[in-house]
Amino acid sequence: MSEPRPLRAPAISRRFASAIYESLLLVALVFIATWPFIAFFGDSTQGWRRHALQGWIVVVCGAYFVGFWTRGGQTLPMKTWRMRVVRRDGSPLGVFQALHRYVAAVVGLAALGAGFLWALVDRDRQFLHDRIAGTAIVDARGETAGDAQRFSAR
Repeated sequence: MSEPRPLRAPAISRRFASAIYESLLLVALVFIATWPFIAFFGDSTQGWRRHALQGWIVVVCGAYFVGFWTRGGQTLPMKTWRMRVVRRDGSPLGVFQALHRYVAAVVGLAALGAGFLWALVDRDRQFLHDRIAGTAIVDARGETAGDAQRFSAR
């Protein structure tokens, strides 16, 4: 049996390109998730409906990320740019760890993106929410078919 390869973070430029692609998919997801909410509740620009819509969007985006992170470790943009989110030991994420990562990422984003800017000064180029949740984004370009199968078998 071979030694496991050390976890290597992808370049910041690839992560930025993946984030742009991810934002385009999230705009579409939010649009699709908002339409039935507004059809059911009506005008949601003020009062409790506005807050309910915002909460609904956070839940829908969370379901998207947690679902993909726990089933293969990659969203479509991460797969395109050959990145994967894993535990620090290289194993796939469970639901609790994916939820923890998502909540920490939302907080880091709400703090004017400080959780994402953290990667510029981190010794391993990991985001703050990865440090908090015990996860890492790794370069998946050198994965073998067995590695990819191990993550998608969940």
